[in-house]
Amino acid sequence: MNFNWLMRMSRWARNPPSEKRVKYMLLIVAACLTLWAIEQFFGWPEALTPNQVRPRPIGIN
Repeated sequence: MNFNWLMRMSRWARNPPSEKRVKYMLLIVAACLTLWAIEQFFGWPEALTPNQVRPRPIGIN
């Protein structure tokens, strides 16, 4: 069983991040949620959808 997350949580409990870092992380999360909400409301733009590319046969350079 992997307990790395438990060790990280205990380290954060002993040495919490600065207020500036917490605000920065919350800003990033808010930006991601805003982009997600815009995408849900307006939909995904067709120009940003990649074209389908046929796979190249093996052995041809």
